[in-house]
Amino acid sequence: MSEPINKPLRAALAVLLVLSLPACAGRPTGVLLPIAAVEPVPGTSRVDMLVATTRKSATDRGVLFSGERGDAVAYTDLAVSIPPDATRQPGTVQWPKSLPGNPATDFVALRAEPVDRSRVAAWTGRAAKRGTKRHVLVFVHGFNNKFEDAVFRFAQIVHDSGAEVAPVLFTWPSKGSVLAYGYDRESTNFSRNGLETLLRDLAKDPNVGEVTVLAHSMGNWLTLESLRQMAIRDKRVAPKIRNVILAAPDVDMDLAREAFRDMGSDRPRLTLMVSGDDQALAVSRLVWGDSVRLGAIDPNAEPYKTELERQNIGVLNLSTVKGDDALNHGKFASGEVVALLGRRLADGQPISDGQMGIGDRLVSTAAGAASTVATGAALAVAAPVALVDPQTRETYGEHLSNVGSGFRATVGSTVDLAGAPVRAVTGSR
Repeated sequence: MSEPINKPLRAALAVLLVLSLPACAGRPTGVLLPIAAVEPVPGTSRVDMLVATTRKSATDRGVLFSGERGDAVAYTDLAVSIPPDATRQPGTVQWPKSLPGNPATDFVALRAEPVDRSRVAAWTGRAAKRGTKRHVLVFVHGFNNKFEDAVFRFAQIVHDSGAEVAPVLFTWPSKGSVLAYGYDRESTNFSRNGLETLLRDLAKDPNVGEVTVLAHSMGNWLTLESLRQMAIRDKRVAPKIRNVILAAPDVDMDLAREAFRDMGSDRPRLTLMVSGDDQALAVSRLVWGDSVRLGAIDPNAEPYKTELERQNIGVLNLSTVKGDDALNHGKFASGEVVALLGRRLADGQPISDGQMGIGDRLVSTAAGAASTVATGAALAVAAPVALVDPQTRETYGEHLSNVGSGFRATVGSTVDLAGAPVRAVTGSR
């Protein structure tokens, strides 16, 4: 017989019950269908990126790739238009409310053309001519991201950073569902060879001078595993891979140590993003308890403080940065943070602020398990996101109905026990 659900978990599940109520309508499907050729809207910006993915192709041309796993890595030359700066807040993505999107107010796709792997060097060559200083920025997204989520978020990061880089997105098969934690986790393992191959190809490309990798959440596990594989195969990480930025690393602490060790002394500069006021972590910590994850350690506490110093791992403190969401959960992509990132990349500076062990804890997304309680826990981890993401709120009813009546009864029984916490959390909406 399973253990009774404790009070913190009941509080978290009660949050889900509130969030499963009807919410604002979500965004339309098929936002990546390129808009018809029109005169450029004054003030709009354009981000040209190369996308490499282990996802399966979708039949809908506006979706491009699904959450299923593909047979091989596919490449796409993709261009995104961003609304004029005067009409948008840095750090935010303006989703179309209907199709086709309006370039004056929305992120829209301008081009989406397949590219053969043998032609990737031609793409980087054109990017170098556009003044990118032969610097490639590779972004690896996290849990619960559809293909279009990753594309538009990366376009926002590149534009708001102002960095002169050639943007390369690596997107792996995420279902884009808060209940698919286990599937997403296994998809990162499925994608290790694909990311390693992409990074090795970029490192060998004469058009590329250096590579920076920015990983978020579950994407950190994929990134560390791919770099570890590269080091084992080649006896070191490719020298052109200079910086690796680990934002919200959802990685077991012991496995992270192994990856750092296997990458060797000549590994890239590693930076952890730190924040002391991420309110979304409150639910995560209640659910996952004392499980030691790289993204949940206290960098002030031993043995982590000494270990970070010994490993020469930098920490970027985001505690004083104002978040763009009510829970300060998306700071890594905020306008202020990506602008700082862009300046330091442009100047060739280390990404960290030179201060070790600052901040209460690292920004993180908690890990999961495949039991019934863990399924509820995975929902609870995603609950803070639903407060600020209409698309997530829209799908909660479906997620809860798929769990089963037993779980719904458990959730329903928590309302009276956790009414105050629910009101406190939802009051920040």
